[in-house]
Amino acid sequence: MSETASNYLGRVARAVPVIACPECDLLQRESDVPSEGVLRCCRCRATLYRRHADSLDRTLAYALAACSLWVISNTFPIVGLSVNGDLVETTMFGAVRVLYRDGMWPLSGLIFITTILMPACQALGLVWLLLPLRLGRTPYRADAVFRSLRVAQEWGMTEVLILGLLVALVKLAHIASVVTGPALWSFGALMLMLAAAASAFDTRDLWMRLEGVPDAGPAFDSDTPFAAATAAACGLCVCHDCGLLTRAAPEQAQEARDYANVHAAMHAPTHSAHCPRCGAHLHLRKPNSLARTWAYLIAAIILYIPANVLPVMDTSSLFGAQKDTIMSGVVYLWTSGSWPLAVLVFIASIAVPMLKILAIGFLATMANFRSTWQPDQRARIYRIVELVGRWSMLDIYVIAVLTSLVQFNALATVRAGPAAIAFGAVVVLTMLAAMSFDPRLIWDTRQPE
Repeated sequence: MSETASNYLGRVARAVPVIACPECDLLQRESDVPSEGVLRCCRCRATLYRRHADSLDRTLAYALAACSLWVISNTFPIVGLSVNGDLVETTMFGAVRVLYRDGMWPLSGLIFITTILMPACQALGLVWLLLPLRLGRTPYRADAVFRSLRVAQEWGMTEVLILGLLVALVKLAHIASVVTGPALWSFGALMLMLAAAASAFDTRDLWMRLEGVPDAGPAFDSDTPFAAATAAACGLCVCHDCGLLTRAAPEQAQEARDYANVHAAMHAPTHSAHCPRCGAHLHLRKPNSLARTWAYLIAAIILYIPANVLPVMDTSSLFGAQKDTIMSGVVYLWTSGSWPLAVLVFIASIAVPMLKILAIGFLATMANFRSTWQPDQRARIYRIVELVGRWSMLDIYVIAVLTSLVQFNALATVRAGPAAIAFGAVVVLTMLAAMSFDPRLIWDTRQPE
């Protein structure tokens, strides 16, 4: 064997697959992860990969259980009110129907999507992907189902619904005798099964089973440093859905070279491609990330005012009519002795939306000015915003349960007020703002280092 061929084979043997962090775009060589271990980015400390033992079998078991619990949760009543021997019960479909009948169709649609449709898509999507693999077959259109599953995991809010039901039970206990239905307990079990399935699901193991090859990006010689610190500067794209690192399209690679020195943060690439594995859109940076973030954020700021000033709930009874705002609901819980729930509602419905708006505005402003101040701290703020975003829906679910149950005509009636729609829009807009913001913009100013 010639010396040239020997050197070439030696380089191939030393080749190590690399991965890119989806939050800071740093290129780094992949490492072996022990069972139940976690691989984190060496710069921003984002979670890159979690390895679980028997991941797909455990996930399939949780998903099958979630499918059964979903049927029970949406068939049987959640809670009921007993007044003078009459029992009024409701299901989640019933709550959605009452809101739609009262003209609150935006709120009705939001509750239907987040508590009924998305949990069903999450459970069925996992079964669709994993059951054929368990039977030795390939799932049909695994790429499209996988992308839909990612969306369902972001917008399914069963855990927030459970807290909302607990707050509603406290308020209903002051009106009449409360009778808990089987769906209340099955919803709690459904929340646990979906959380367990999401935690156990190993996307790398899934794609390795589907493709029969390791989930690895382009390989570099282990003795040779990278040509640049980030994937974009090397002309590589990381898929935010399945994590595959691929070569960028020629137009994207040229744009990366044009904006190699930090300018990628301010001029997001306009050319897009598709992930060869899951079919998701690939971008070196999210297109018009800051413009879209500011648009959603400004709309949320405008709607935040009527959401807290206008009545969120109208109550009519023999003793007159009462209009409650979000803050008056907190005061009611506090004065009735349920101060832990009062604190919870205040944090979720008043403090969290305001802090989210301030945090996203801060991140977008720092990215606009290409600030180099504490990128690791700003990355932590971004993760917190993503984590707490959904919990502001708590008050919306409380309203849905109260309006569907307290319908005693002349005795007492509860209807959703105009602030409920505005508040629901604030929650959705702040979530969209967080999703539109590209966290890699935080680190682009560090690229020359």
